[in-house]
Amino acid sequence: MSDADPEVEDAFELITNNAVEAVTESELRELAADPEGERAYVGYEPSGVLHLGHMLTATKLMELQEAGFEVVVLLADVHAYLNDKGSFAEIRETAERMQEQFVAFGLNPERTEFVLGSEFQLDEDYVLDQHELGLETSMNRAQRSMGEIAGDDAERVSHVNYPLMQALDIKYLNVDLAVGGMEQRKVHMLARDVLPKLDEPAPTCLHTPLIADLETGIGKMSSSDGVTISMEDSTADIEAKVEAGFCPPTADPDPEAHLSSDDLPEGVESADVQLENPVLQLFEFHVFPRFDAVTVEREDRFGGDVTFDSYAALEAAVEAGDLHPDDCKSALADALDRLVDPGRQKLAAAD
Repeated sequence: MSDADPEVEDAFELITNNAVEAVTESELRELAADPEGERAYVGYEPSGVLHLGHMLTATKLMELQEAGFEVVVLLADVHAYLNDKGSFAEIRETAERMQEQFVAFGLNPERTEFVLGSEFQLDEDYVLDQHELGLETSMNRAQRSMGEIAGDDAERVSHVNYPLMQALDIKYLNVDLAVGGMEQRKVHMLARDVLPKLDEPAPTCLHTPLIADLETGIGKMSSSDGVTISMEDSTADIEAKVEAGFCPPTADPDPEAHLSSDDLPEGVESADVQLENPVLQLFEFHVFPRFDAVTVEREDRFGGDVTFDSYAALEAAVEAGDLHPDDCKSALADALDRLVDPGRQKLAAAD
């Protein structure tokens, strides 16, 4: 018989809800045992308008706030500069707008500390620590850590500094939990290796999933690669993007049944591709964490309206053929529109 504390288990379930990995689970359970006052953070490059990639980790931060964590949002202006996202003046203007959008999206401003990277990353102690980590880290390790973030441009000298700075951010922000998408995993593992060399504890890390491209179901969804949805999108924009989305009648589509050679890079076989149903992913990772229930509106001749109080119930209906993909898309477009509307209104007010 388990002697686990039910309150700790509930906190752990909330903290890990819709996450794909904890490093390590035992460390995260220790944080779940007494989360009040613990600090969690995500760093975001101020490089544009909030899109679904930002919103997924922001939703996780909201759940951490609910669990009792203090939340730090790093608006990483120096990182954005190193990643060639504009001048400092442009980047800082974007950071101010993004902060307003995060609050509009649902982050509690009373429990969220917004920090510009330049507030501490240019200080002497930070720079000297960065140089020390540079002495301890091979060029190959730094490049591998940055690869999934920078893509094909990871050979710049600035990109070698980038992951070392991410590791140092954890120290200087005094955070207990580093949160990010799975593309951040290599950087977080680097941080766990190098921070003890500065007599700092290895950070506990929590990783959220990568959403497939909405149009194809392949790879991750981002603002620069494939189709995504942002707070700039109108209701009509969202409806059009979701209507064109890839949504087979299953959560586990067979790549060989849905992909041709024209869909894939040269030399890549369909069997080597991880194919997802992005419409169902968006329900699972964006909609149900924010809404208690989802109602799919249908004409009476198609069964009438149906309400789902969990993602599992909605997925089961799709798999059983009781819910048509087109009805899924219609309900998803409505839900996403409601999620982005507060931020969209904030953007409109700023124009």
